[in-house]
Amino acid sequence: MSQAAPFPLRGASAAFDCMADTYDAAFTQSLIGRAQRNAVWRALENTFRPGDRVLELNCGTGEDDLFLAKRGVSVLACDGSTRMIAVAQQRKALEAPDSSLQFRVSRNEDIDALTSVNHFDGVLSNFSGLNCVQDLPAVARKLTELVKPGAAALVCLSSRVCLWEMTWYAGRGNFKKAFRRLPGATVARLNEITVPVWYPTIAAARRSFSPHFRLRSIRAVGLFVPPSYLESWARRHQSVLRRLEAMDAVFAAWPIVCGMGDHVLLEFEKTAELRHPIETSRVAVGLAPGQMIPQLRMR
Repeated sequence: MSQAAPFPLRGASAAFDCMADTYDAAFTQSLIGRAQRNAVWRALENTFRPGDRVLELNCGTGEDDLFLAKRGVSVLACDGSTRMIAVAQQRKALEAPDSSLQFRVSRNEDIDALTSVNHFDGVLSNFSGLNCVQDLPAVARKLTELVKPGAAALVCLSSRVCLWEMTWYAGRGNFKKAFRRLPGATVARLNEITVPVWYPTIAAARRSFSPHFRLRSIRAVGLFVPPSYLESWARRHQSVLRRLEAMDAVFAAWPIVCGMGDHVLLEFEKTAELRHPIETSRVAVGLAPGQMIPQLRMR
C-alpha cells in the first residue's frame, strides 16, 4: 500500500469541495449520522479534558471540533478541502465565536508542515478520512512528531467487513456492492469525481501506527445502526433505530464483532520515546536505569 496511487492527489479534496455546502444536511444532521457520531462523542468525552490541545485531521465542517471546543478543549482542525474549511469557519463564527478553535487547509499527507506547532495532547480523525490515504504508515510517522508521549489518537475508519452492508446488498442480489470492501481497496465516485478508497484491516492499522503508538481499544461504530445510505429506511423506522443505537452501546466493544460495523473506532496511545538504544535494552530485560546489562555466555 505504499506505492504511488494512479489517481490525482486532489481527487478527494475536490470531491469534498463540491459536497461541503450540503454535507451537514446530508449526513451531520441525519438520523444515522447523529447516531453514529454520538458513539464517537462518548469516546471523546472519556478521552479529552478541558485545557487539552487536540489536532483533528479531515475535520470536514467542524462538527466534532465545535463539540470539543464547547467543552473547553483547544483544537487545531485540518482538512484538505478549502470549501469544507470555509464552512467550518462560518459555523465557528455563529456557534462558538470565542472558542479556542482554529482551522487550517491541509491534507492528511501534509501534516508534517505543522512541526513548528507545539505538541498536542491528542489526535482525532473521524469518519473515514484516513481511508482516503494510501500510505497510512507515513501519516502515522508524521503524527509521532506532533503529539506528546501518552497522547491519545482516536481514529475512526470505514471497516473492511460491514455486516449491515453485506446483508443488505446480498439480500437484494447485488453481490458486487455487498462485498466491495473485502479486497481492501475500491474506487468511489463523489459528485462525478473519482476517489480511491482503502479499507485497512485492524491488524494492518495497528502495524501502520506501530511502534510509536500502541492500540488500546477497538469499538464498532454502526454495528447495529446502519450505514448512512439507509437514511430513508431509518426515517421510516425511528423507534427501531433508537433500539439499534442502544444495542451498539452494549455490544460494540465485544471481541470479533467490534470490527464488523460500518466504521471501527481505534484508540491508540503514543508510546514513550526512549532517548538512547541502550535504554531500550535495559527496559526490555527489566533493568533499572544505570544498571549494567549482563553478558550472556554461550554454552
